[in-house]
Amino acid sequence: MESQVFSLLQSLQTPFCFIFFSITLSFSLFSIILYLRRHRFWCSCEICSSYLTSSWSKEFNNLCDWYTHLLQNSPGQTIRIHVLDNIITANPDNVEYILKTKFDNYPKGKPFSMILGDLLGKGIFNVDGDLWMFQKKVASLELATISIRTYAFEIVTNEIKCRLLPLLSSLAKTELSTIVDLQEVFRRFSFDNICKFSFGLDPGYLESSLPISLFANSFDLATKLSAERAMTTLPLVWKIKRFFNIGSERKLREAIDVVNVLAMEVIMQKRKLDFSTNQDLLSKFMNCINDDNHLRDIIISFILAGRDTMASAFSTFFFLLAHHPEVVSKIREESSQVAEGLNQEFASYNQIREMHYLHAAVYESLRLFPPVQFDSKFAQEDDILADGTYVTKGTRVTYHPYAMGRMEKIWGRDCMEFKPERWLRNGTFCPKCQYKYPVFQAGSRICLGKELALVEMKMVALSVLSKFEIEVVEPRGTPRFENGLTAMLRGGLQVVVKERS
Repeated sequence: MESQVFSLLQSLQTPFCFIFFSITLSFSLFSIILYLRRHRFWCSCEICSSYLTSSWSKEFNNLCDWYTHLLQNSPGQTIRIHVLDNIITANPDNVEYILKTKFDNYPKGKPFSMILGDLLGKGIFNVDGDLWMFQKKVASLELATISIRTYAFEIVTNEIKCRLLPLLSSLAKTELSTIVDLQEVFRRFSFDNICKFSFGLDPGYLESSLPISLFANSFDLATKLSAERAMTTLPLVWKIKRFFNIGSERKLREAIDVVNVLAMEVIMQKRKLDFSTNQDLLSKFMNCINDDNHLRDIIISFILAGRDTMASAFSTFFFLLAHHPEVVSKIREESSQVAEGLNQEFASYNQIREMHYLHAAVYESLRLFPPVQFDSKFAQEDDILADGTYVTKGTRVTYHPYAMGRMEKIWGRDCMEFKPERWLRNGTFCPKCQYKYPVFQAGSRICLGKELALVEMKMVALSVLSKFEIEVVEPRGTPRFENGLTAMLRGGLQVVVKERS
């Protein structure tokens, strides 16, 4: 806090600004003191209070692991952190209550919309009510059509065939074992796919030369800094920095400016063409929206949904596969059985649907490492959750898929094991209750691109595992994650790629 104050003071050049800032800071400190006097600076459970007085990072690799520990040791799988005015739960009954039973009482809320408003604007992930419903209807109608799914399948197949496999092959053929960040490869792969699918444009980000993308780099920085807002204990800090346009808030504004310029360029290029007959999602929205700013928000939301979440899912899946060769063998065996006697380079859409073990392996990976580790809502009115937890109006209520995937009460004593078999019954995939497994959210806000995402993951897994061995350079253990809107591996996923003999 002190370093932030000094950086603010150094940036003030005029007496007027200094006086204004002094008044603002005094009022802010006074408000903080009142807040701390009225609220306990600890969680409602004894375990939580002991850890809040020490550094969680001394015992846990990630903040999400610390929350998991607290929730595992809470009788009702729910904790309340007063200083953050946040109720966090891993109780499936509460999740169903929030996402279904009392859905209208738990919207995203204005606090969340304000935090991500500069980046996401009025995109589907940052709005409630009519704006959300309209975007959901348009997107769901399009994504449900056979033509769109076929279109997406062709895009992913082409990206795998023309870019992903040739790139990995070139790395595998080098005389010395070249270490590559597979997470960065997947970020580029997903960026190309989502741009072609959503906008009908090909950025060529996964070309063998691995070009630098100003848009992608600015988007990365904007999402990182926006996430830091959400992690800030005192929102007033980032609001003051934004008002004075200094520090991280200045960097955020500059990054968003770059994103806005390039997003608007996409819209302008589309308007010059006859977009009414195009298959991409942006063209579908342009047929019913004339507001370019709203279209810009939709573009950003598509990229966030289709790139970062997919790159996260790919990275942790291959991290797990590298440490479980027996699972890799079973995936290859199943693939050979389904495609037995067929002379084809890639599995078809229908063949992929027949691979139950592969489907189970993907679900199991997402159980342990969901790309979105937690999701928050804000209570509209006073309420009582399914487990009896009292919620006051305006309280932040968070359900935690990452912690839920590690709950013995939900998944049994082997909950920490990577075990695809838990999803199978007599060799057939059997889904679990969506409120025990809210990886794709659940209820009305369930992920619209869920099926497309699952097919893309399975296509990549089959293509890569059929031709290459992936060896993770990092030691076995719990991966570390960056603080962000999605769970990206800190330091990437460093691997060596080798061709199968």
